[in-house]
Amino acid sequence: MALHDGLSIGALADRTGLAVSAIRYYEAQGLIKPWRNAGGQRRFERSDLRRLSFVMIAQQFGFTLPQIRAELDRLPGGRTPTKADWAKISAGFRASLDQKIDTLTRMRDNLDGCIGCGCLSLPNCALYNPTDKAREKGQGPRYLMGDRPET
Repeated sequence: MALHDGLSIGALADRTGLAVSAIRYYEAQGLIKPWRNAGGQRRFERSDLRRLSFVMIAQQFGFTLPQIRAELDRLPGGRTPTKADWAKISAGFRASLDQKIDTLTRMRDNLDGCIGCGCLSLPNCALYNPTDKAREKGQGPRYLMGDRPET
């Protein structure tokens, strides 16, 4: 196959380890944009290997496809991220990952205690959340989300 012929979807699946159906899904989500050859067959650029690798790595970090697409859409011409691009993207990812790590650490450290939900169903809630003060901060497990009880 000549380099300008592009990669078939099967070749792309073989190289990335993704199922053909996953590649079609990523295409439908706008993460990759194949072209058609003279015979009408779907073809992919070799750079789509790196683009799909970026998608798979970002998903492992817990980012959603809309978040990943937003990052890819910021690139000039919708091109594949370069090393310099990745350094910029990863700075934003790092902040989000740090926040997730902080949340997971709080959850781990408080698994056996109050979950900070403001439910007043545990005897300790009178200590951690007197008169349901957590409710004023919003919905959900406020203390695990980073809010602190007033002392």
